[in-house]
Amino acid sequence: MAIPTAAGEAQVWIDGRTNPRFLVVLTHGAAGGVDAPDLLAVRRKAVELGGSVARVLQPYRVAGGRAPGSAVRQDAAWLEIVADLRRRFKKVPLILGGRSNGARVACRTAPALGAAGVIALAFPLHPPGQPEKSRVEELRGAGTDVVVLNGDRDPFGVPDPADAALVHVLAGETHALKKSAAVIGEVVEPWLLRWSE
Repeated sequence: MAIPTAAGEAQVWIDGRTNPRFLVVLTHGAAGGVDAPDLLAVRRKAVELGGSVARVLQPYRVAGGRAPGSAVRQDAAWLEIVADLRRRFKKVPLILGGRSNGARVACRTAPALGAAGVIALAFPLHPPGQPEKSRVEELRGAGTDVVVLNGDRDPFGVPDPADAALVHVLAGETHALKKSAAVIGEVVEPWLLRWSE
């Protein structure tokens, strides 16, 4: 389905119950899409546990862009998208999530949206080779529990366990997180179970 925003139209795919126990809203990396293996692993587990999952293709990607542009504009569009989804799924816990750039958006907007938690896949702690340009404040500023899953070979770095509720490092994985769908599901399951009962 399409959701209009001031930045253009977003495309959203919803899976799971119409009367869910919780709502998970996921988005992609900077030049990616909503069918990334790690996003699909979270979707699968959340639906299995009684949630609904909305996978959001952000307006700049719908328009054919490969770079998100202004964080302020991207976050504003995300707030509009999630507000629209909240009108459809009222009175259930909201969990935000995304991979890479999408994880940053989820963390930055979690306080404004009253998110119960954030799932940060391949959180890009810093640009490759530039650890001095840390984005750790985005994790710390989420204002809620953040679960981070990063590969141990990720050139964007791996957050410190002190900066999130859980930091799970996936052995042999790069930034793409293409080989660990089963493990990702296992890691997020106990955390999602809090809202599935």
